[in-house]
Amino acid sequence: MTDLNTKLEIFDAIASRRNERRNFLRFAGGSALAVGGASLLAACGSDDQDLAPAPTPTPTPAAALNDADVLNFALNLEYLEAQFYAFAAFGVGLNASLLTGTGTQGSVTGGAQVPFTDTVVREYAREIAIDEVAHVAFLRTALGTAAVAQPAIDISAGTAAAPGAFTAAARAAGVVGATGIFNPYADDNSFLLGAYIFEDVGVSAYKGAAPLIANKTYLEAAAGILAAEAYHAGLIRTILYRKGLTVPTLRTAAGQISDARDSLDGTVTNAATGVIGDDDQGITGTDATMSNIVPTDANGLAYSRSTGQVLNIVYLNKAAVAMGGFFPAGVNGNIKTSAANP
Repeated sequence: MTDLNTKLEIFDAIASRRNERRNFLRFAGGSALAVGGASLLAACGSDDQDLAPAPTPTPTPAAALNDADVLNFALNLEYLEAQFYAFAAFGVGLNASLLTGTGTQGSVTGGAQVPFTDTVVREYAREIAIDEVAHVAFLRTALGTAAVAQPAIDISAGTAAAPGAFTAAARAAGVVGATGIFNPYADDNSFLLGAYIFEDVGVSAYKGAAPLIANKTYLEAAAGILAAEAYHAGLIRTILYRKGLTVPTLRTAAGQISDARDSLDGTVTNAATGVIGDDDQGITGTDATMSNIVPTDANGLAYSRSTGQVLNIVYLNKAAVAMGGFFPAGVNGNIKTSAANP
């Protein structure tokens, strides 16, 4: 099976550009991950119909969770992003040595190299892919033997009759029709929209997780990943807006994806706009002539999501469930249940 380590250009790039992030011993002095006393915040609610059925799980009590649980939650998300970008940029997935761990190891459904025609988009994709693979390696080293295995991941388009996670998300957002297919590997623009589905979620996930990490060393490390994810999100939003000046459907689709995420992650009132549920924003401002590259609240701060809200989005379900969407068998670790939103 072909993987990232069989492509020398990728392996060399990762080794030369991301050694600090991959070598956790620099930060933790060789120690194993300390168990913190952090507890999780309660998840919020939402206001749209369910996007995918799943059984009702029994959530883990918040008091039983610790720093390792929070970092393992992040690791699940990094597996998802790394596999998507690695396939899109290089046509191969993660090396088998980066997939093992506690819990049930799953395979990846879907994934393909994008036939990029825009050199800039191709190089951005490669850079982000290298970062995301480095995030996986870094977190696995940080967690040591506590690291969870990669769960089953669906990054496919699927078919009209059996839609993959990307198509299910695009249909729910109205980006494609009820029988349409969304293939994020089809071309440059499709790739950008596929990346947009993930990037803002990653930023809000790390910001929301920050108060849950007790150990300052691990908090600093998580902050470094948050900063990298924010750069990625800003890059994707910027190029989508720029291309949207000549292809307006890109800006429209980004707004639809944002609205779909809002429908899943809970009912809140945005202080800046007064809109219920608007803790997610598209790439345009109050009209199509204004850019909105950095989605912030009235204080200019990026939004946070609880772990439950993040899982609502990646499971494509507003209910309290333990699997679905991009994680068809759920995530590994103790944080695995999405929020119960009305």
